[in-house]
Amino acid sequence: MTTPANPVVARVDGLGKAFGTGGNTVTALDAVTLGIRRGQFTAIMGPSGSGKSTLMHIMAGLDSPTSGRVWLGDTEITRLSDTDLTLLRRRRVGFVFQAFNLVPTLDIAGNIVLPFELDGRRPSADEQAWIDGLIDSLGLRERLRHRPHQLSGGQQQRVAIARALAPRPDLVFADEPTGNLDSRTGREVLALLATAARGYGQSIAMVTHDPVAASYADRILFLADGRLVEDRTRSSAEEISSFMLAMERAA
Repeated sequence: MTTPANPVVARVDGLGKAFGTGGNTVTALDAVTLGIRRGQFTAIMGPSGSGKSTLMHIMAGLDSPTSGRVWLGDTEITRLSDTDLTLLRRRRVGFVFQAFNLVPTLDIAGNIVLPFELDGRRPSADEQAWIDGLIDSLGLRERLRHRPHQLSGGQQQRVAIARALAPRPDLVFADEPTGNLDSRTGREVLALLATAARGYGQSIAMVTHDPVAASYADRILFLADGRLVEDRTRSSAEEISSFMLAMERAA
């Protein structure tokens, strides 16, 4: 469980992002300041165009801000070179996508250890023990020699979660991770993400439009027109829906 003593693993200060120039400028983020603590499962919500995906991309080093500063741990990533950003993402950031993004030519075992292969090394004994624990806890032991197309959507997303957690990253970003799943399987995946945060101390930031998905998070950030308008602790799906509806009426 997250406590105030848990260290901040990622933060942004005065973050701004604009697209276009002159009269065609669109402000995607406007002076956003926030931090994410270790072991915290954070949902990022907001209407389409609110800036939630832009925020995730900048915090993950996939895009650069127009203004403000970004840190991952003690590393300010705002002015890192492309090469350094690539290394940082590979070693310290995990990703879980709506479309799974598994490599079809690799078996499940190969997909899970892909971050290590990309880093040019094999898992250490300690890392392999961690990976073996993930494989067992995610129910993938009997599927390791299968290819992604031989698995259900829920099983593929479990593989994606195992791959994201395998290197023990500072932060895992999940972009609509249940978008391609039926509701029952989606709930199972959300429970796994919550367990990763509360049981393994993993920090997770999930972009979602789904109040049910957000209700699994420890914390919910609401964006509107590029600004952080609400920062609340765990809430029910009904409470989240009501707040979202009020936001839309006020827009």
